[in-house]
Parts: sequence; C-alpha cells; structure tokens
Amino acid sequence: MEKTSKRDLILKAALELFAEQGFHGAPTSLLAQKAGVGVGTIYRYFKDKDELIRELYREVHEKARISLYSDAPAAMPVRVRYLRAMMRLLRFFLENPQEFRFMEQYYFSPFSACEDCAAPEEDETVRQLLIAARAEQIVKEAPISVLQALAYGPIVALAKEHNNRNLAVDDEMIRQTVEASWDGLKR
Repeated sequence: MEKTSKRDLILKAALELFAEQGFHGAPTSLLAQKAGVGVGTIYRYFKDKDELIRELYREVHEKARISLYSDAPAAMPVRVRYLRAMMRLLRFFLENPQEFRFMEQYYFSPFSACEDCAAPEEDETVRQLLIAARAEQIVKEAPISVLQALAYGPIVALAKEHNNRNLAVDDEMIRQTVEASWDGLKR
C-alpha cells in the first residue's frame, strides 16, 4: 500500500512541476521535495526521469482516452463520433489544465516518438476517425498530419485561451469550436 501511495505522490508532483516548469525545469531534487519523498525513493519506482515522464504520460493518456471514447459506438457515423470525441477532448483539456499542458509538452518533445508510448491499436483514436473519414471521402484528401493539424488547431487554441488567459468557456463555445474544427476538415 505504501509503495502505491508514494508512487502516486511522485506522479502527482511530477505532473504539477512538468506542467508549470517543463521537463528540464523540474529536477528530481525538486520533484522529490514536492512529493515529500527522498530523491532515492523516486529511483525505486522509476529507472530514471525519462521513465517517470513516460509513465506519467501513459497514465494521463489513459485518463484522457477513457474520457474521450466512453460512448461513441462504431456504428455511429464518423462525423458524429468525431464531434463527440473532440467535444470530450476539449472538455477534458478545459477541466484538466495540468494534464493539457503536460500532454502538449510531451507531444512536442522527443518522448512522443517513443513506440511503447503509442495508443494501443484497438483503441479508437481521432487519427483513426480521420483516416476513416478520408476513406469515406467526407474530409479533404490530405496527409493525415494535415488533417490532424486542422482537427486539433481550434481545440488546442481554445484550451490555451482558457488555461492561460482565463477565458470563460461555455457549452456553446465548445460546440462552435468543435464544429469549426470539423468544418475545416470537410470537403
């Protein structure tokens, strides 16, 4: 029981520090202090700081994945599944600002190239929805990286405005942003 609680304290402290100060601005000594453990304790649970970052990503990613795909049956049209997933993703980002900052930082770091950190193939992802929509010819014929940029751009921009500038966001703004994201994709 003690191991789990110390591990959780370390992950919680890491999320807070990485979100606020970045990976390089959060040395293990500061992480240990924030978690209320000794530096050596961190290394009992994680081989090194890189492993800690990857494990934190797995946990945050799983939390987001559960939030995104809890009620989007595959029988629904791609557009409906996309809109539901992106509304849930935007709400997740708005309600979990530290997780948002951490995930964005992780995505734009060398860590995101880590193969063992990818989402399992069986999970429905926004990427898979975009591939399906392109195959059905309901979105632009463009490389998947372009479609992802169009999909995530408005979502991330609104989440940043909310998290960094305290923009009040209501359900109508969420709906409009996600619809605009889809409008940017469709043929």
